[in-house]
Amino acid sequence: MSNPVLVCALRGIDAFRALGAALKGWTQGRDRLSTGDSLPQALMALTPEVTFRQAILFFTEADLVTGKARFYSFSQIVSEHTKLTQICFSPSVGESWRCRAESLFSYLQAGAQVLCTVLLIKPGVWSRGLPRILRSLHLEKFSVVGMKHVELEAAAASALVPCEVQQDPAAAEAHCTYLTSGTALVLCLQRPNAVKKLMDLLGPEDPQLAQALDPCLWRAQYGTSTVQNAFYGSRSYAMAVRDVKLFFPEGLCCAQCQTVQEQEV
Repeated sequence: MSNPVLVCALRGIDAFRALGAALKGWTQGRDRLSTGDSLPQALMALTPEVTFRQAILFFTEADLVTGKARFYSFSQIVSEHTKLTQICFSPSVGESWRCRAESLFSYLQAGAQVLCTVLLIKPGVWSRGLPRILRSLHLEKFSVVGMKHVELEAAAASALVPCEVQQDPAAAEAHCTYLTSGTALVLCLQRPNAVKKLMDLLGPEDPQLAQALDPCLWRAQYGTSTVQNAFYGSRSYAMAVRDVKLFFPEGLCCAQCQTVQEQEV
Protein backbone atom coordinates (compact mmCIF):
# COMPACT_ATOMS: atom_id res chain seq x y z
CA MET A 1 0.00 0.00 0.00
CA SER A 2 1.20 3.51 -0.77
CA ASN A 3 -0.23 5.03 2.41
CA PRO A 4 0.44 4.11 6.05
CA VAL A 5 -2.17 2.23 8.05
CA LEU A 6 -3.01 2.24 11.75
CA VAL A 7 -3.28 -1.17 13.46
CA CYS A 8 -5.10 -1.15 16.80
CA ALA A 9 -5.27 -3.84 19.46
CA LEU A 10 -8.70 -3.59 21.09
CA ARG A 11 -10.50 -5.47 23.83
CA GLY A 12 -14.01 -5.29 25.20
CA ILE A 13 -17.12 -7.18 26.22
CA ASP A 14 -18.49 -9.12 23.23
CA ALA A 15 -15.93 -7.22 21.18
CA PHE A 16 -16.40 -8.92 17.79
CA ARG A 17 -20.10 -8.07 17.67
CA ALA A 18 -19.74 -4.63 19.25
CA LEU A 19 -16.89 -3.51 17.01
CA GLY A 20 -18.59 -4.92 13.94
CA ALA A 21 -21.73 -2.91 14.70
CA ALA A 22 -19.71 0.25 15.34
CA LEU A 23 -17.79 -0.11 12.08
CA LYS A 24 -21.01 -0.75 10.17
CA GLY A 25 -22.52 2.47 11.46
CA TRP A 26 -19.32 4.39 10.76
CA THR A 27 -19.13 3.02 7.22
CA GLN A 28 -22.72 3.97 6.49
CA GLY A 29 -22.09 7.49 7.75
CA ARG A 30 -18.93 7.77 5.68
CA ASP A 31 -20.71 6.60 2.54
CA ARG A 32 -23.36 9.28 2.99
CA LEU A 33 -20.67 11.94 3.20
CA SER A 34 -18.53 10.91 0.28
CA THR A 35 -18.41 8.40 -2.53
CA GLY A 36 -14.67 8.77 -3.03
CA ASP A 37 -11.70 7.17 -1.33
CA SER A 38 -10.61 10.26 0.60
CA LEU A 39 -12.02 9.05 3.93
CA PRO A 40 -10.37 6.23 5.92
CA GLN A 41 -11.51 2.66 5.57
CA ALA A 42 -11.37 0.02 8.27
CA LEU A 43 -11.02 -3.75 8.50
CA MET A 44 -11.31 -5.95 11.58
CA ALA A 45 -10.52 -9.51 12.53
CA LEU A 46 -13.70 -11.57 12.48
CA THR A 47 -12.69 -14.68 14.42
CA PRO A 48 -10.33 -15.64 17.27
CA GLU A 49 -8.19 -17.53 14.75
CA VAL A 50 -7.66 -14.46 12.57
CA THR A 51 -7.20 -12.30 15.65
CA PHE A 52 -4.41 -14.53 16.89
CA ARG A 53 -2.62 -14.58 13.54
CA GLN A 54 -2.83 -10.83 13.17
CA ALA A 55 -1.70 -10.23 16.75
CA ILE A 56 1.55 -12.14 16.33
CA LEU A 57 2.02 -10.62 12.86
CA PHE A 58 1.80 -6.98 13.94
CA PHE A 59 2.91 -7.05 17.57
CA THR A 60 5.89 -8.40 19.44
CA GLU A 61 6.01 -9.50 23.06
CA ALA A 62 7.53 -6.13 23.96
CA ASP A 63 4.53 -4.40 22.36
CA LEU A 64 2.04 -6.47 24.29
CA VAL A 65 3.51 -6.40 27.79
CA THR A 66 4.45 -3.41 29.86
CA GLY A 67 5.46 -3.06 33.48
CA LYS A 68 4.37 0.57 33.62
CA ALA A 69 0.62 0.07 33.34
CA ARG A 70 -1.85 -2.04 35.23
CA PHE A 71 -4.13 -4.29 33.24
CA TYR A 72 -6.58 -7.02 34.13
CA SER A 73 -5.48 -10.63 34.13
CA PHE A 74 -6.15 -12.89 31.17
CA SER A 75 -8.95 -14.66 33.02
CA GLN A 76 -10.59 -11.35 33.94
CA ILE A 77 -10.47 -10.19 30.34
CA VAL A 78 -11.97 -13.39 28.98
CA SER A 79 -14.62 -13.42 31.71
CA GLU A 80 -17.97 -11.73 31.11
CA HIS A 81 -17.77 -12.96 27.50
CA THR A 82 -14.86 -10.65 26.77
CA LYS A 83 -13.43 -11.39 23.36
CA LEU A 84 -10.46 -9.50 22.02
CA THR A 85 -10.51 -8.18 18.50
CA GLN A 86 -6.74 -8.18 18.34
CA ILE A 87 -4.95 -9.08 21.53
CA CYS A 88 -5.27 -9.79 25.24
CA PHE A 89 -2.59 -9.38 27.81
CA SER A 90 -1.04 -9.38 31.21
CA PRO A 91 -0.96 -11.65 34.19
CA SER A 92 -2.33 -10.63 37.56
CA VAL A 93 -0.90 -7.77 39.60
CA GLY A 94 2.07 -8.79 41.71
CA GLU A 95 3.26 -11.47 39.30
CA SER A 96 6.05 -10.99 36.80
CA TRP A 97 4.88 -9.65 33.45
CA ARG A 98 4.94 -12.51 30.99
CA CYS A 99 3.31 -13.18 27.68
CA ARG A 100 3.43 -16.37 25.65
CA ALA A 101 2.29 -16.10 22.05
CA GLU A 102 1.17 -19.72 22.14
CA SER A 103 -1.06 -18.99 25.15
CA LEU A 104 -2.97 -16.09 23.54
CA PHE A 105 -5.04 -18.33 21.32
CA SER A 106 -6.21 -20.51 24.19
CA TYR A 107 -7.49 -17.44 26.04
CA LEU A 108 -9.19 -16.10 22.94
CA GLN A 109 -11.05 -19.39 22.62
CA ALA A 110 -11.73 -19.91 26.33
CA GLY A 111 -15.10 -18.17 26.49
CA ALA A 112 -16.74 -17.07 29.73
CA GLN A 113 -15.15 -18.42 32.90
CA VAL A 114 -16.97 -19.36 36.07
CA LEU A 115 -17.03 -16.31 38.33
CA CYS A 116 -18.35 -15.38 41.75
CA THR A 117 -20.58 -12.41 42.41
CA VAL A 118 -22.52 -11.16 45.44
CA LEU A 119 -26.26 -10.68 45.81
CA LEU A 120 -27.51 -8.92 48.94
CA ILE A 121 -31.24 -9.29 49.57
CA LYS A 122 -32.22 -6.23 51.55
CA PRO A 123 -34.10 -6.12 54.86
CA GLY A 124 -37.75 -7.12 54.68
CA VAL A 125 -37.41 -8.81 51.28
CA TRP A 126 -35.55 -12.07 51.84
CA SER A 127 -37.78 -13.16 54.73
CA ARG A 128 -40.87 -13.20 52.53
CA GLY A 129 -39.42 -13.94 49.10
CA LEU A 130 -36.48 -16.29 49.67
CA PRO A 131 -37.98 -19.53 48.25
CA ARG A 132 -39.01 -17.81 45.04
CA ILE A 133 -35.66 -16.02 44.74
CA LEU A 134 -33.69 -19.25 45.25
CA ARG A 135 -35.88 -20.96 42.66
CA SER A 136 -35.16 -18.18 40.17
CA LEU A 137 -31.42 -18.44 40.85
CA HIS A 138 -31.56 -22.18 40.20
CA LEU A 139 -33.38 -21.65 36.90
CA GLU A 140 -30.72 -19.14 35.86
CA LYS A 141 -28.03 -21.75 36.62
CA PHE A 142 -26.49 -19.94 39.57
CA SER A 143 -24.86 -21.99 42.31
CA VAL A 144 -25.03 -20.63 45.86
CA VAL A 145 -21.51 -21.03 47.28
CA GLY A 146 -21.90 -18.75 50.30
CA MET A 147 -24.81 -17.53 52.41
CA LYS A 148 -25.10 -15.57 55.63
CA HIS A 149 -27.37 -13.22 57.55
CA VAL A 150 -25.78 -9.86 58.25
CA GLU A 151 -26.57 -6.82 60.32
CA LEU A 152 -24.87 -4.16 58.24
CA GLU A 153 -22.87 -1.48 59.98
CA ALA A 154 -22.92 2.05 58.64
CA ALA A 155 -19.53 1.78 56.90
CA ALA A 156 -20.44 -1.43 55.10
CA ALA A 157 -23.84 -0.04 54.10
CA SER A 158 -22.22 3.10 52.71
CA ALA A 159 -19.91 1.00 50.55
CA LEU A 160 -22.95 -0.57 48.88
CA VAL A 161 -24.56 2.74 47.91
CA PRO A 162 -24.04 3.50 44.18
CA CYS A 163 -21.50 6.23 43.45
CA GLU A 164 -24.08 8.41 41.72
CA VAL A 165 -26.31 8.28 44.82
CA GLN A 166 -23.43 9.20 47.12
CA GLN A 167 -23.28 12.59 45.41
CA ASP A 168 -26.55 13.43 47.19
CA PRO A 169 -25.98 13.26 50.97
CA ALA A 170 -29.69 13.02 51.76
CA ALA A 171 -30.24 10.15 49.34
CA ALA A 172 -27.11 8.36 50.56
CA GLU A 173 -28.31 8.69 54.15
CA ALA A 174 -31.71 7.26 53.22
CA HIS A 175 -30.05 4.23 51.60
CA CYS A 176 -27.79 3.63 54.59
CA THR A 177 -30.67 3.96 57.03
CA TYR A 178 -32.67 1.35 55.16
CA LEU A 179 -29.74 -1.05 54.75
CA THR A 180 -29.04 -0.94 58.48
CA SER A 181 -32.69 -1.19 59.51
CA GLY A 182 -32.75 -4.98 59.77
CA THR A 183 -31.12 -8.24 58.82
CA ALA A 184 -30.03 -8.72 55.22
CA LEU A 185 -29.22 -11.99 53.48
CA VAL A 186 -25.99 -12.13 51.50
CA LEU A 187 -25.45 -14.78 48.84
CA CYS A 188 -22.25 -15.50 46.97
CA LEU A 189 -23.28 -16.82 43.57
CA GLN A 190 -21.27 -18.68 41.00
CA ARG A 191 -21.76 -19.35 37.30
CA PRO A 192 -20.23 -18.36 33.96
CA ASN A 193 -20.61 -14.66 33.27
CA ALA A 194 -22.03 -14.25 36.78
CA VAL A 195 -21.59 -10.50 37.29
CA LYS A 196 -23.30 -9.35 34.11
CA LYS A 197 -25.97 -12.05 34.30
CA LEU A 198 -27.00 -10.96 37.79
CA MET A 199 -27.11 -7.30 36.77
CA ASP A 200 -29.29 -8.22 33.80
CA LEU A 201 -31.71 -10.05 36.09
CA LEU A 202 -31.93 -7.27 38.69
CA GLY A 203 -32.55 -4.43 36.26
CA PRO A 204 -32.23 -0.68 36.97
CA GLU A 205 -31.92 0.66 40.52
CA ASP A 206 -35.31 2.39 40.16
CA PRO A 207 -38.10 -0.25 40.34
CA GLN A 208 -40.45 1.96 38.33
CA LEU A 209 -37.93 2.13 35.48
CA ALA A 210 -37.38 -1.61 35.78
CA GLN A 211 -41.16 -2.13 35.58
CA ALA A 212 -41.32 -0.05 32.43
CA LEU A 213 -38.49 -2.01 30.83
CA ASP A 214 -39.58 -5.50 31.84
CA PRO A 215 -41.99 -6.50 34.63
CA CYS A 216 -40.00 -9.72 35.08
CA LEU A 217 -36.90 -7.89 36.28
CA TRP A 218 -36.31 -8.64 39.93
CA ARG A 219 -36.35 -5.04 41.12
CA ALA A 220 -39.62 -4.56 39.24
CA GLN A 221 -41.11 -7.51 41.14
CA TYR A 222 -39.73 -6.89 44.62
CA GLY A 223 -38.77 -3.21 44.81
CA THR A 224 -40.99 -0.35 45.87
CA SER A 225 -38.71 2.70 45.53
CA THR A 226 -35.19 3.71 44.58
CA VAL A 227 -34.21 3.20 48.22
CA GLN A 228 -36.22 0.06 48.94
CA ASN A 229 -35.33 -1.61 45.66
CA ALA A 230 -34.93 -5.08 47.20
CA PHE A 231 -31.45 -6.05 46.01
CA TYR A 232 -27.82 -5.08 45.87
CA GLY A 233 -25.63 -6.82 43.29
CA SER A 234 -21.95 -6.42 42.50
CA ARG A 235 -21.90 -4.08 39.51
CA SER A 236 -18.50 -5.07 38.11
CA TYR A 237 -15.90 -7.79 38.39
CA ALA A 238 -13.72 -5.62 40.62
CA MET A 239 -16.66 -4.91 42.92
CA ALA A 240 -17.53 -8.61 43.01
CA VAL A 241 -14.02 -9.42 44.22
CA ARG A 242 -14.31 -6.68 46.85
CA ASP A 243 -17.73 -7.88 47.98
CA VAL A 244 -16.67 -11.52 48.28
CA LYS A 245 -13.76 -10.49 50.49
CA LEU A 246 -15.98 -8.14 52.49
CA PHE A 247 -18.78 -10.58 53.27
CA PHE A 248 -16.96 -13.92 53.11
CA PRO A 249 -13.46 -13.33 54.52
CA GLU A 250 -13.49 -16.85 55.96
CA GLY A 251 -13.86 -18.37 52.49
CA LEU A 252 -16.60 -20.07 50.53
CA CYS A 253 -18.12 -23.53 50.62
CA CYS A 254 -16.43 -24.46 47.36
CA ALA A 255 -13.07 -24.06 45.73
CA GLN A 256 -12.63 -20.39 44.90
CA CYS A 257 -12.61 -19.30 41.31
CA GLN A 258 -9.22 -18.85 39.72
CA THR A 259 -10.03 -15.22 39.02
CA VAL A 260 -10.74 -14.53 42.68
CA GLN A 261 -7.51 -16.24 43.72
CA GLU A 262 -5.57 -14.07 41.30
CA GLN A 263 -6.82 -10.97 43.11
CA GLU A 264 -5.53 -12.08 46.51
CA VAL A 265 -2.92 -9.67 47.79
